[in-house]
Amino acid sequence: MDRREFLKKTAALGLAAGAGKWLIMPEELWAMAPADKPEAIIAKAQGDKWAQITGEAVQKLGGMKKFVNPGQTVVVKPNMAWDRPPEMAANAHPAVVRQVVELCLEAGAKEVKVLDHTCHDARRAYATSGIQAAVGDLKDPRVKVEFVDERRFVEVRAEKAKSLKKWYYYKDILEADCFINIPVAKHHSEGRLTMCLKNMMGAIGGWRGRCHVGLHQNIADMNLVLRPDLHVLDCTRILLRNGPSGGNIEDVEVKNLVLAGPDPVALDAFGATLFGLKPADIGHITKAFELNRGEMDLNKIKFV
Repeated sequence: MDRREFLKKTAALGLAAGAGKWLIMPEELWAMAPADKPEAIIAKAQGDKWAQITGEAVQKLGGMKKFVNPGQTVVVKPNMAWDRPPEMAANAHPAVVRQVVELCLEAGAKEVKVLDHTCHDARRAYATSGIQAAVGDLKDPRVKVEFVDERRFVEVRAEKAKSLKKWYYYKDILEADCFINIPVAKHHSEGRLTMCLKNMMGAIGGWRGRCHVGLHQNIADMNLVLRPDLHVLDCTRILLRNGPSGGNIEDVEVKNLVLAGPDPVALDAFGATLFGLKPADIGHITKAFELNRGEMDLNKIKFV
């Protein structure tokens, strides 16, 4: 039994036992967590046709069928937390998100849920980001753009975490057969940068302001629980200043670049260089590396 199947059975048993609103995952979950780092490989694709280069990046990893099997339920979590239009680079670009969803459908997914626990009002953020319309235009009944239901957060105890020992995580994500993360590369006023690792803030519940106390360790810790199968880092345009919400087009630089891979630390490490920074300059990259969540040494990362 793999870790995700274990999660499903644990959740089912907890609900059957009348666990109620909160479900506490047992410590056995952690014993089953992968001991090894994900493969330190980054696929790079560049060009001004952003849907196309998204597909190219995934194809360089072996295609979406490497991550999604026929009949599976997939959760796609783009950064669409902000009431900002696509050109402001506060959210993942709708062309990138739509392409990922299309690839999941082509791989035979039974259901694809697109969601984010937003910072701005969810209805405005979903609409203004352009993601809701782009995905909706696929007109495929297997695709659902869903608003987060606060009742569906479950409590997970993570004894191997250094700070965030117990927190609330979205049940749909924990139970998904495949989990895909689509962050946008941008500046962050507290975290310095936000990319793959930091985007997991949109998959947790509770009082998220608490997580900003000791932010870098908390980001690393939540990535022990949340383990996307695939990360697609949107660097089509990046936000250089005034993140995470932005709002000024002068703060945006067009890069025409999409990166993809299974290792969030490796992707963030390389992503830092797009801002003129070293991986070690970003606290949560270092701390996630220390927790064995990925590789931060650029010389040990394979680029394709």
